[in-house]
Amino acid sequence: MAAAAARIAWSWCALTLVLTVLAVVLAVLNGTNPLTLSHLLFVAACALAGGLIGSPRPEHGVGRLLTASAFCFALMEFCGQYAILGLVTRPGLPLAEALAWPQTWLWVPANLSACLIPLFFPDGRLSSAGARRLVIGVTAAGAVTMVAGAFRPGENSQVAEGSGVVNPLGVAGLADVAPVVETAMTALFAVVFFAGALDLGVRALRSGGRERRQVAWLVYAVGIEAVVVAARLAAGLTDDVPGSIWPMTNTPWELVGGVGVTLLPVAICVAILRHRLFDIDLVINRTLVYALLSGCVTGGYVVVVGYLGALFPTGDLPISILAAGLVALAFAPLRERLRGWVNLLMYGERDDPYAALTRLGRRLESTAEPGTVLPGVARSVAEALRLPYAAVETADGARYASGTPAGELVRLPLTHNGERAGDLILSPRPGESGFGPRDLRVLGDLARQISVAVHAVRLSADLRRSRERLVMAREEERRRLRRDLHDGLGPTLAALTMRAEAVHDLVEDEHARRLLAEIVSDAEAAVADVRTLVDGLRPPALDSLGLLGALRAHTIRQPAGLRVALRAPDGLPPLPAATEVAAYRIASEALANVRRHAGATRAELRIEVADGTLRLEVSDDGRGMRREAPVPDGPGGPGRAGVGLASMRERAVELGGSCVFEEHPGGGTLVRVVLPAAEEGGGGDPDPAG
Repeated sequence: MAAAAARIAWSWCALTLVLTVLAVVLAVLNGTNPLTLSHLLFVAACALAGGLIGSPRPEHGVGRLLTASAFCFALMEFCGQYAILGLVTRPGLPLAEALAWPQTWLWVPANLSACLIPLFFPDGRLSSAGARRLVIGVTAAGAVTMVAGAFRPGENSQVAEGSGVVNPLGVAGLADVAPVVETAMTALFAVVFFAGALDLGVRALRSGGRERRQVAWLVYAVGIEAVVVAARLAAGLTDDVPGSIWPMTNTPWELVGGVGVTLLPVAICVAILRHRLFDIDLVINRTLVYALLSGCVTGGYVVVVGYLGALFPTGDLPISILAAGLVALAFAPLRERLRGWVNLLMYGERDDPYAALTRLGRRLESTAEPGTVLPGVARSVAEALRLPYAAVETADGARYASGTPAGELVRLPLTHNGERAGDLILSPRPGESGFGPRDLRVLGDLARQISVAVHAVRLSADLRRSRERLVMAREEERRRLRRDLHDGLGPTLAALTMRAEAVHDLVEDEHARRLLAEIVSDAEAAVADVRTLVDGLRPPALDSLGLLGALRAHTIRQPAGLRVALRAPDGLPPLPAATEVAAYRIASEALANVRRHAGATRAELRIEVADGTLRLEVSDDGRGMRREAPVPDGPGGPGRAGVGLASMRERAVELGGSCVFEEHPGGGTLVRVVLPAAEEGGGGDPDPAG
């Protein structure tokens, strides 16, 4: 089946090429300059592209359309040239009058097949039901136009203007109708083509990297053809030939136009079959460089020749030689500058490692928080080299990325002092499968600096975790000391006091009674000191009532003008001592701020434990924080006035949590706190309440 499909595709291609060659031969016999038939290059390219696509993929819609368009154009050209030869140049050839008829209508399927290609590109299928209805509608309109053209009376000029060949089947009654129908169909071709191009652009934006690379090839060819059309139009408008906007009598321009339009089927074929074989970005890069270079050299040559000719009107040859020399001197530096500019546009700063390193250094200098260093590094790499995706992955698996992954990811190891610090993960640019030597050289320089940043971030994270563990251990030790003092030394001193009082009542000696009274007084002072010390180590309510009970008692003690509602579950799991203290202190400070500064009548305290964290929120209906004076930002968010707010934030941050202050749009303030609900490597004290 595959072999038969390949034979069919190449048979159509061969037949089209034979008809094209015969058309050129017939045109030469008719006295036509072969260079004016440059549009047949487009026909031959479409035939070859149709064969190349249809041979391995006979079901592909674009291959079928290219084959149909090329065959119809070639057959129309052959029939038209034969009719001119048999009816005008050498009258009497057989079938000459009959072959004057196909050119009257073959132009419709030829152009229709070409204008439908964007709707089927690049996978050969229509993208939607709306596109299918459009194809059906334009095909029906094309059938009507073919009938009108087939019976249009008079001379036909599809192959050659003023050929003198008339339609042998023309119907006089269609003399006024057929031109209108053909003009409308021509406009419809343009509408369908641009609708397909718009649909293709939308699909390319929504699709992944593969389809975008395929579309890039077509866009590249269309861009070159647009430049060619603009140049031909400018030449046609400035020549001395009236009645045409195109340089019809200028053979070089005709050849340029034919070559330009031939690039379209070539680009379509490459995009469908071999879009990964070539680097489209490199092709565009070199095209831009040499196009700009050619324009600058040509323009410079014209300017220099004109200027020197005005100064020294002594003949063209010396001036031309001098101008060529001056332009040649400027060629090399101009080429390098243009190449550098285009490379910067497409590849970023890969040709200037110092600029890339400077960008990275500035990003590191402007980053204040350790948590934002590595995301900033990834963003700097992506911006410096124009990459769609860049990420820094640390040795423990944390990834900080910028952009969206596309294609196969490339990993570059990051090492510091011989140890693996992580990986630099990159997506190559669209159309590229990897990185070239220049990219790798820049990435190597960047990787050394990134390794240092990753190591510094890891040290900062280790230091932060150590600080959190120290705070946790400190509060656990305070809880243990309070319990020991409260349950051990305190009762012992109280018992000694009672025994001394009992002995005081039993003895009669005044000297002994005075000594016992002093012992009782000193013991009571010691008990008071122990109680003060115990209360200073940890809020007593936490050990006697637990965190929920302590918060509930605190909300009840608020003044009469402020109603505080507590929203909390029935119970909380065992929590670390540091978390209990921080939550209680922050909630107390937040309610104190509501009472003193907010002018609120209602407040709400919410607390819950979920996903290993304790979440606490305090909100009110007061005046908010707008009247406060700003203070420098802290680790938890934007700063506001007051030592209390700063201390609340510090209590949360030193445990690895966060404390954020927000204003409600309608008034009031929200304090949102997140704290760890378990110690690293274990839970809290199983008996938090004493």
